[in-house]
Amino acid sequence: MLLKCLLASFVAFSVAPVKGKILSSTEPTPIVLWHGMGDSCCNPFSMGSVKRYLESRLPGVYVLSLMIGDNVIQDTENGFVMQVPDQIQLACQIVKNDSRLGNGFHAVGFSQGGLFIRGMVQECGDEVTVRSLVSIGGPQQGVYGVPHCLGEDHTLCDYMRRLLNYGAYTSWVQDILVQAQYWHDPLAEEEYENKSIFLSKYNNQGPDKNTSYKQNLMNIEKFLLVKFSKDSMVDPKGSEWFDWFSPADSSKMVSFNETTLYTEDWIGLKYLDQNNRLFFMEVNGNHLELDRKSLDFIIDNYLH
Repeated sequence: MLLKCLLASFVAFSVAPVKGKILSSTEPTPIVLWHGMGDSCCNPFSMGSVKRYLESRLPGVYVLSLMIGDNVIQDTENGFVMQVPDQIQLACQIVKNDSRLGNGFHAVGFSQGGLFIRGMVQECGDEVTVRSLVSIGGPQQGVYGVPHCLGEDHTLCDYMRRLLNYGAYTSWVQDILVQAQYWHDPLAEEEYENKSIFLSKYNNQGPDKNTSYKQNLMNIEKFLLVKFSKDSMVDPKGSEWFDWFSPADSSKMVSFNETTLYTEDWIGLKYLDQNNRLFFMEVNGNHLELDRKSLDFIIDNYLH
């Protein structure tokens, strides 16, 4: 879905950082962006607009908007069909090879890009320095509902819906459909853990835990999770804050700090929370309806 901030009408907002001291810097730290589903790195009305706004608010800042592929067409298509671990590996190569990011950068992802860029930090955070990680509407616990897309008749969106309806954990669907790779069925946790080729891996939900995924996330200075109160795309929207369904009653959602992911600290969330590095923000709008004032708050408190 294309980002609506800056061009959309201003919406009311509320912010609620849970805890933590906000740090500041007089020199602009570079910023790496990862776009959402159906978008591309360089769309002038979405990520291009965000890039220009960041550059205007932070004079001299270097902003890299990740292109997953050789051109914007591939970049958009790969958001549907390129296996997420492969996308993450490609993103890691891009940031590791960019000398302008050598002294560290902030990582900001939008929608599914908010989830993928967190995976990038976990994958290669021992080789690059990520200061702030910002997920704007990212489904961190996955989705359990077919997301809205670019339009009911759009070819890629119709393709996605048909395959998810066929069976998200079918091996060939997992292999060829990005959205199936973060499908999280609370009624089929064992199947999800065994067959999800992306989300269960990076959430360390299998029997074999990857300690580097946890350590690399623990190394960041600040992790901000932005949720949209009227989100109609991410289902359930609590996933944007790591909330998820109760294992005892799959009809009820529990807070992030009541999930096993947190209590057993599989990826370092508990560590970040207890060390005042985990923050939450709620915007009163639909998916990615991020008004300028909310974006300014993020810039002033997390991207300096």
